[in-house]
Amino acid sequence: MAILKKDYLVNALSEKTDLTKKAAKECVDVLFESIQEALKENNTVDIYQFGKFYITENAGRKGINPLTKEEIEIKPSKSIRFKASKSLKDSVK
Repeated sequence: MAILKKDYLVNALSEKTDLTKKAAKECVDVLFESIQEALKENNTVDIYQFGKFYITENAGRKGINPLTKEEIEIKPSKSIRFKASKSLKDSVK
């Protein structure tokens, strides 16, 4: 199994369209920036037949430092989640 990076998307977009690699890179960059901006504003990004990016809020809690066994307070935080659409899941099977 290979790990495909952003350059793979740029090359694929360039090959499947009439875009130059420079223009394809700009398109991919704008797409990623748009998703990032939407998530920063706590919006959900739902891409039809692909999946959904969304933010979850993790509540603060008490934890234990494994080295000192001292009780610590873990601050609330946000996480980015991705839920694949049914069609994406089916295409991978």
